[in-house]
Amino acid sequence: MKEIQQKIEPLLLKTQKPARYIGGELGSIIKDKEKVDVRFAFCFPDVYDVGMSHLGMKILYGLKNQRENWWCERVFMPEKDFEKMMRENDIPLYALESLDPIRDFDFIGFTLQYELSYTNVLEMLDLAGLPVFSRDRRSLTPIVVGGGPCVCNPEPIADFFDLFILGEGEEVNIELLELYEKMKPDSPTKEEFLREAAKIEGIYVPSLYDVTYNDNGTVKNIFPKDEQLPKRIKKRVIVDFDKVYYPDSFVVPFTSIVHDRAVVEVLRGCIRGCRFCQAGFIYRPFREKNIDTIKNETKCLCEQTGYEQVSLSSLSTSDYTEIEKLLNTLTDYTDKENINLSLPSLRIDNFSDELLEKIASVRKSGLTFAPEAGTQRLRDVINKNITEDEIINTCRMAFAAGYGNVKLYFMLGLPDETDEDVVAIAELAQRIVNLYYELPRENRAPSIQVSISVATFVPKPFTPFEFEPQTSPEEIDRKQKLIMDSIKSKKIRFSYHQQPVSVLEGVLARGDRRLSDAIYTAWKKGCTLDSWDEHFRPDLWDEAFNECGIDKSFYANRRRDYNEVMPWNHLDYLVSHEFFVRENKKAHQAITTRNCCEGCSGCGIGKEYGGIYCGNAKKSES
Repeated sequence: MKEIQQKIEPLLLKTQKPARYIGGELGSIIKDKEKVDVRFAFCFPDVYDVGMSHLGMKILYGLKNQRENWWCERVFMPEKDFEKMMRENDIPLYALESLDPIRDFDFIGFTLQYELSYTNVLEMLDLAGLPVFSRDRRSLTPIVVGGGPCVCNPEPIADFFDLFILGEGEEVNIELLELYEKMKPDSPTKEEFLREAAKIEGIYVPSLYDVTYNDNGTVKNIFPKDEQLPKRIKKRVIVDFDKVYYPDSFVVPFTSIVHDRAVVEVLRGCIRGCRFCQAGFIYRPFREKNIDTIKNETKCLCEQTGYEQVSLSSLSTSDYTEIEKLLNTLTDYTDKENINLSLPSLRIDNFSDELLEKIASVRKSGLTFAPEAGTQRLRDVINKNITEDEIINTCRMAFAAGYGNVKLYFMLGLPDETDEDVVAIAELAQRIVNLYYELPRENRAPSIQVSISVATFVPKPFTPFEFEPQTSPEEIDRKQKLIMDSIKSKKIRFSYHQQPVSVLEGVLARGDRRLSDAIYTAWKKGCTLDSWDEHFRPDLWDEAFNECGIDKSFYANRRRDYNEVMPWNHLDYLVSHEFFVRENKKAHQAITTRNCCEGCSGCGIGKEYGGIYCGNAKKSES
């Protein structure tokens, strides 16, 4: 610790935000390493400001540190300036709690939230002084682990990891570390440990599986090297959501971060079935915490951290079945303690005057909604299940309540999209502006601003659109210009994502193991922090793909046959392939599917794990 501390102290004033690199924050956990049997470096492959906002890290950090003889520490990707100084001064990547090099830890775990963080993983392993390919790390430790949403297709990065954790991590992380603690005294080889770890439900060891390919480049088969291994690896699910571990305190940063507040998870999963949304399917089934649990966690976190704002976390907070009762219960506490209550992830179709009244004191500056498409036909294609009347009525309520800023999220490049659908985005924004001026002056906010943010649609695994081609970059550019040309009012603000980023995301999202060489080559050329505009180098990525003989369009712009073996076919996220095929066919007919609270649609999840809306799922799906 002292050696690294002495090296970094003279450098801190030469870097932006030195607080990212020093540790010692309120709530950080320090242990006597002489009394620790298992050390886990929890790595977030992005900068401190982003990683410290991540709820999963907060949960697993607290969970592992409950064990007196385990020590979980935090590690983040350094910015370019400090990374350069680390290399120049021979400073290995270290953990913030102990300032010890992470190469000496038992586990190095990465949470994989976004495909464009893959080169950051390689950079962090290299900064730690470790080979980036798993085949070159021969000793038992450190064991490099991956988890998070991108693990639903980890094949493009399979060559860099020892194992992956599929699904929810609270139980399987404990089982994995317990297995290591049990085997450690016998000094097993890495292969011996990995073979035992592969027996734990939810753990995938890619080195124990082989892949073959067809002449046309598609995957032919993915199969275990040993008959004792499962042919399909099933994700883990927390069944009793009220009893699952949740931290009573967070590490409170010295510097500002993206989401600097207390966060309480109110539900997991989603009832909606939007066909583009990977999270809505891979986080099924839908489960809620009860109101008393949420209240107690809110109170405990605010008291322990001193935060004066708490956010309710979920994929769709307003889908909580007793949302108004929940808000009444929470505001009894938050109002008395002068704590702001934030409600992200609101749905247009269950927005009400009562809900608006509850959030008025928190979000008077503006409201954000996601229609996703400009026409009703295209909203039916993607199964958004909201109508234009609902959009207009929600905006009318907002304006009447004094809100003057409305932000709307849309996507470009959706399946079956036409120019009429694209222009309709601008037309819908104009109708909302017109609506504001139709209201009496005394019944509306002093001014109006409608912001439309347009992202490029990226087809993702484990969705009904996993078969779809991604729209070409040229078409996305044309459609972005079409929207700009269709906006006639200065009251409408337009922003959009850069399409080269979306193209790379699309390639990596549905790629196979052959992409590992391209990722490695791009990293060697200097590609890191790719999700940041100022660092993203699409030209170097193109060079890497060309040198590795990889055609990006094969992965991004090609429609998949329903019978094609996908690179993720050996991973089981419990929603059936047949359901995705059925939903894809319905999309092309613009036929919607009811949400889970209206009745079971046979996605497959209820056969094994039923959420609150899956009570009759076993009967209806059998």
